[in-house]
Amino acid sequence: MDILRATTTARRAGAYYVRIQAMARKHQIPLDVEFDEHDTPDTKYVIAVDDFLPVATCRLYPEDDSHMMLGRIVVLPEYRRQGIGTLVVREAEAWAKELGFATVVVESRDNKIPFYEQMGYVPDYGQKIEGETFTCYRMEKRI
Repeated sequence: MDILRATTTARRAGAYYVRIQAMARKHQIPLDVEFDEHDTPDTKYVIAVDDFLPVATCRLYPEDDSHMMLGRIVVLPEYRRQGIGTLVVREAEAWAKELGFATVVVESRDNKIPFYEQMGYVPDYGQKIEGETFTCYRMEKRI
């Protein structure tokens, strides 16, 4: 398993592939909802690749000068519960730190909060986000 920064068109396509398979297809999320204003040429992506197949991804973009938002963290269903999501998030955190950010932020689905807590994220239950598809809570971690 390789954890890679998606700095080429091919690797970015891998990130999109995982999102289409695991989110758009599974949850019937329209592509113009799954791919939003934060998917720009400046957006950063991390992917996990098993042999040649992209199996997980994470998107990174600055929220402000000190906060990097991590989002669209997805692992293909057949690869879940193997620690791949943790590896992808850890690489995204390292990249954010290299870029000079002090805090990483996720907007976690309510059922995924324990996953992020075990990595040191702190939920803010006062920051409930009612999305079109999921209910999420803001979580932060100093890096």
